[in-house]
Amino acid sequence: MTDAVTPGLQGYDVIGDVHGCADTLERLLDKLGYHLGPNGYHHPRRQVVFVGDIIDRGPRIREALLLVRTMVESGAAHMVLGNHEFNALMYCTPNEGPEGGYLRPHSPRNAWQLAETLEQFADYPDEWQDHLDWFQRLPLFLEWHSFRVVHACWDAHLIACHRARFGSGHFDRAFLQETADSHSVAARTKQRLTSGIDLPLPQGMSIVSSDGVERTHFRTKFWAPEAETYGQLLFQPDPLPEGVSEQPIDPAHRERMITYGENEKPVFVGHYWLKGRPAPVAPNIACLDYSAVKFGRLVAYRFDGEKQLDPKKFVWSYVDP
Repeated sequence: MTDAVTPGLQGYDVIGDVHGCADTLERLLDKLGYHLGPNGYHHPRRQVVFVGDIIDRGPRIREALLLVRTMVESGAAHMVLGNHEFNALMYCTPNEGPEGGYLRPHSPRNAWQLAETLEQFADYPDEWQDHLDWFQRLPLFLEWHSFRVVHACWDAHLIACHRARFGSGHFDRAFLQETADSHSVAARTKQRLTSGIDLPLPQGMSIVSSDGVERTHFRTKFWAPEAETYGQLLFQPDPLPEGVSEQPIDPAHRERMITYGENEKPVFVGHYWLKGRPAPVAPNIACLDYSAVKFGRLVAYRFDGEKQLDPKKFVWSYVDP
């Protein structure tokens, strides 16, 4: 099932993780030819698709979220949920199961991730709750005739199962509650689509990531069936511990790998904190997260129906420290 194309539309501009960089987003939209009107930013012949992660970390989260939501609700944009929006939704939603509490535990690490967002909305609790209600109406993935958008990983099997249940990338209250059970299909779908595939490091090893968090797992590609070593599978800016990159992939880990074929329609993701000059990571795959909130680039891709992505069609604005 695909989403309908708006009559007269000529193309889409897919934009990566904003993370509260509202000023940079405004500059990027100006650069892309969008104009600010009474109903927010719009373009006469194009629409934006946001890959999620509008909230957390940045200096103007409230402003960025309002800008994006206004565009979506006025028909100028679409958006899929990122892991930060879904995590916020779980953090703020009571668990209706016998264990009680919240769907996402209020641990120090989880509280730290959402702290900047909650601080910026501290004087606007009703507005924040309204945004949480809006998150529940957004999809986990979108697909058109010629391209796809998901925050972190296009897993065809889990997406087919989700469509069989809901008919689209949307979900309901029951699905949200089910995500609290890490063994449920809902939890696996949420985790895979919004956070990708994480593989564990050897026992006793960890990475301190660029955002200061100690991690015992690392992010991997979902399009590298030919990978033989962990280094060839790695897809994150933080390097693996010494000696791990050269290790052959364990058969148990290989079973967890998925593939995205070179003949599949183009797919756009965010999530992975890339650096350097934006370019496709595969002929039909583009990651648009170039560490904007770390004073990198807020990146868009101008998509016009091509089957193979063109490096010249990336557009970006630098984030001014």
